[in-house]
Amino acid sequence: MSEPRPLVLSRDCPALEIPSGRPVTLHAGTPLLLFQSLGGSHTVRAAGHDVLFRVSAADADALGLAPAGEAPGRGGRPSSAPGAAVPAAGPVDEEAVWARLRDCYDPEIPVNIVDLGLVYDLVVSQAPRGGARVSVKMTLTAPGCGMGPAIAADARQKVLRIPGVSDADVQLVWDPPWSADMMSPAGRKALGIA
Repeated sequence: MSEPRPLVLSRDCPALEIPSGRPVTLHAGTPLLLFQSLGGSHTVRAAGHDVLFRVSAADADALGLAPAGEAPGRGGRPSSAPGAAVPAAGPVDEEAVWARLRDCYDPEIPVNIVDLGLVYDLVVSQAPRGGARVSVKMTLTAPGCGMGPAIAADARQKVLRIPGVSDADVQLVWDPPWSADMMSPAGRKALGIA
């Protein structure tokens, strides 16, 4: 992970406290440290707080950053979008779904949820009203993490942006319990785990 970057919040901004998942409002003028910008969301620490906060892509402008996929603003970088190469027509390819999920991150860990080994099951089927239905079963690194619903919602929204997907369901499951052994070699390398 790179050195945190100082920023100042340009407007009041909704955020989620990490790891509780509690919604908060960060106020304009608050000094921040930006720890990571991955998958379109941003992890920051606000002055006077000893916890981290997740700021969504929709509020990147409050941080002086461009939304993911746009030209950077004031030194920001757009997130990579592995799922961007999905074809506009035809059946939904399972690999396209995996690629899109690789653009979803835990706000505390700079590794995507696929390489962390959090995605246990992925099924692409025909939706009753046309298009594809994608069902995902995923877990978290810790069962008590309040960020679970936010990470699952982020994964769902990313999957729904795949052309041809008309329905997506992302469920959090706890069996089997997650362990670092479930990480891919790329995830282990990114975290410096042998």
